[in-house]
Amino acid sequence: MAPGTVFALLGTSFFCRTVFVSIDQRSSEAPPTPPPPPAGNPPSRTAWLVLIVVVMADVMDLIDSSIATLAGPSIHADLGGGQVTVQWVLSAYTAAFALGLVTSGRLGDVLGRRRLFLLGMTGFTLTSLACGLAPDPLFLIVARTLQGLCGSVMIPQGLALVKVVFPAQHLRKALTPVGPLMGLTMVGGPILAGWLLHLDLFGSQWRSIFLINVPLGVLAGALAWRVLPRRGGEDPTARLDLTGVGLLTAASALLIVPLIQGRELGWPAWTYAMMAASVVLLGAFVVSQRRSRHPVITPSLFRKRSFVVGLLIVAGFYASLSAFVLVINLLLQQGLHWTPLHTGLTLIPWALGTAVAVLLAGAVLAEKLGRATLHLGLAVAVVGLLSLWWSVAHFAAGITVWNLAPALLLTGFGSGLVFVPLVDFIIGDATPEEVGTGAGLLNAVQQFAGAMGVAALGTLFFARVGHPSPTSYLSAAELVFATAAALNFLTLLLVGLLPRHAQQAHG
Repeated sequence: MAPGTVFALLGTSFFCRTVFVSIDQRSSEAPPTPPPPPAGNPPSRTAWLVLIVVVMADVMDLIDSSIATLAGPSIHADLGGGQVTVQWVLSAYTAAFALGLVTSGRLGDVLGRRRLFLLGMTGFTLTSLACGLAPDPLFLIVARTLQGLCGSVMIPQGLALVKVVFPAQHLRKALTPVGPLMGLTMVGGPILAGWLLHLDLFGSQWRSIFLINVPLGVLAGALAWRVLPRRGGEDPTARLDLTGVGLLTAASALLIVPLIQGRELGWPAWTYAMMAASVVLLGAFVVSQRRSRHPVITPSLFRKRSFVVGLLIVAGFYASLSAFVLVINLLLQQGLHWTPLHTGLTLIPWALGTAVAVLLAGAVLAEKLGRATLHLGLAVAVVGLLSLWWSVAHFAAGITVWNLAPALLLTGFGSGLVFVPLVDFIIGDATPEEVGTGAGLLNAVQQFAGAMGVAALGTLFFARVGHPSPTSYLSAAELVFATAAALNFLTLLLVGLLPRHAQQAHG
C-alpha cells in the first residue's frame, strides 16, 4: 500500500485493522519506549498529526496501486515493450512490497521506526518521480520494484508509531474513520485515474498518475519529520535473519520471472529450471527457519490449522482478484478501445459493491455469521464472475456499461464480504508472541498472491489473445473470468476447514 498494490487496492481498507491488531498484541511482548500516554489523558495534537501522516502514506499507496492498473494499457501504448510490460509494471511492485512486508516489522525494531518511516516515505516519493519520468519499460519496472520496497518499509512503521502516541482507550476511536476513508479512496481511485488520463495534463499522459504522489509525499514527509516520535516501541532484542530473507527473496523471484516471461519466450528450458530452483530454495528457507534463533516467520504458526488454511484461502482469493482487475482493464481499453475515463466509470459498481460489503461485514456479518460470511462472500463472487463471463460471451463487442454493471456489482460485493472475517480467522489462532509475524505474513501473502495472479492468469490471457483483435480479447477474458470463478470455488471448499466462528480459533 502499501503503497500497497492493486492487490492492496482492496486489501488496504482492512490492512490497517490487521496491523493495528498485531501491534496491540505485540505490545505485550516488550513495552514500548517511551510507554504510551497515560490511559486517562486525551490524545494530544501531535498524536492526531501522526495519524494524519500515516493515513496520507496509506492513501498514497492505495491510489498508486489502483490507478496503475487502469493506466496499464496507456503505459504499454506509450513505452511499448511487449504484452508482458503491463504484467511486470504491476507484479514488480506487488512482489517487492510483499517481500518487504515479511521483514519490515522486524527491521523497524532493529533500526528504529521513525528512521525507517522517513526513509520509506522519501524513497517512495523519489521512486514515484522516477516512475513518472521513466523513458522506457525497463526503467519503469525497476522504479516500480524500488517503489514497492520503499512502501513496504514505510507502512508498518507508521502504524506502529500511531500505537505509541495514542492512549489505549482512544486508539480504536481514532481509527474509526480510517476504514471508510480507505473505502472512499478505493472507489475514487479508478475514477481519478481515468480523469487524469483523460485530462493529459501538460501532455503527461499516464505519467501524471505517478507524479501526483510527489507533492503528497513532500508534504507528508515534512510533516512526519516534525511530529513523529523519536522512539516507536522498538524491541532492543530483535535481530534480522539475513539468510532467511535472502532465501525467501530468491525463491520468490525465481518463480515470478519465468511465469511472466515464459510464454513470450516460448517456455525455454531455463524457465522450468528457475521454477524448480524456486521450490528447492523455498525448502531451504523452511529448514533455515527451524534452525534460526531469530526466524523471519515464527515456525509454530504453521502448526495451526486455521492459520495455514486461511493463508491458502488468501492465496487463491487474491490471485483470482488480481487477475480479474488486470483483465477487465485490458479487455475494455485494449480489446474494445474504451477510454481510460470510460473504463474507470464502468468499474464504479465493482468498487462500490466492495466498499459497502467491507463495512457491512465489519459491522455486523463477520461477528454474527462467522464462517458463513466467507461462504456467502465467495459464493457471490463466483456468481458475479460467471455472470461477467456470460455477459462478455453474450453481448460480445456490443457490450455496454449497463450490461456489465450487475455482474461487477456482484463480484465486488462478494469480494468485500471476504476481507474482514478472513483476517479474524487467520490472526485469531495466533498467540501474542506469534500475532505480529502472522499479520505481516498475512499481508505479504495477499500481495504476493496478487503478483502471482497477474503473472499466471495474465499469461493465460495473453496466450489466448494471440493476434490482437476485439474477438480474441473477448475470448481471452471469458477464459480468465471462468478460471477466476473456479479458483474462488476451490477456496470456498477450503472454508469448511475453518472453525464456525473466529472466536473459536482463540481457544
